[in-house]
Amino acid sequence: MSIEVANESGVGVDELALVSVSRYALGRMGINSLAELSILLMDVEAMTELHIKWMDEEGPTDVMSFPMDELETARRPDEAGPGPALLGDVVLCPAVALEQATQAGHSLDDELHLLTVHGILHLLGYDHVEPAEERKMFQLQNELLDDWRDEREREAYQARLAAVDSAVLDVVAAVEPSPDPSEDH
Repeated sequence: MSIEVANESGVGVDELALVSVSRYALGRMGINSLAELSILLMDVEAMTELHIKWMDEEGPTDVMSFPMDELETARRPDEAGPGPALLGDVVLCPAVALEQATQAGHSLDDELHLLTVHGILHLLGYDHVEPAEERKMFQLQNELLDDWRDEREREAYQARLAAVDSAVLDVVAAVEPSPDPSEDH
């Protein structure tokens, strides 16, 4: 899965985590591994322009999604199998996300992870105009985020265990006498 991040916002963010949460959400949603996604982080001015142009609403917003018109892209006649699907773009505004994160009592990273999954679900056709749609979309969004966070915690725990194991093996190797090559049996 190809996920590109372009940060034009001027705000430092954990781009690897955005790729990770995107890859997890798309995988869980059964999206083909050849799919391509673009994540763009913009400043308030640029996001305001997009919001006015595409939604006809004043001011910046936190996230916008721009799905591709067609999920199947053209490919050469001699290529085997389906070509990569261009899902579209998720556009985030970290400055707006930071205000929301502060109000919600969590970190900017947490808010950006949520907004990234939210944007991806919009690319996949989910919406929250009607109350039933909103419940379904937000339940799925929260489930994906919770499961991704749990997986990251398990991976971090496994990495800590591997580091301890490696350190113990290094100590044991340093303490054990090396075999004497003259003592061949």
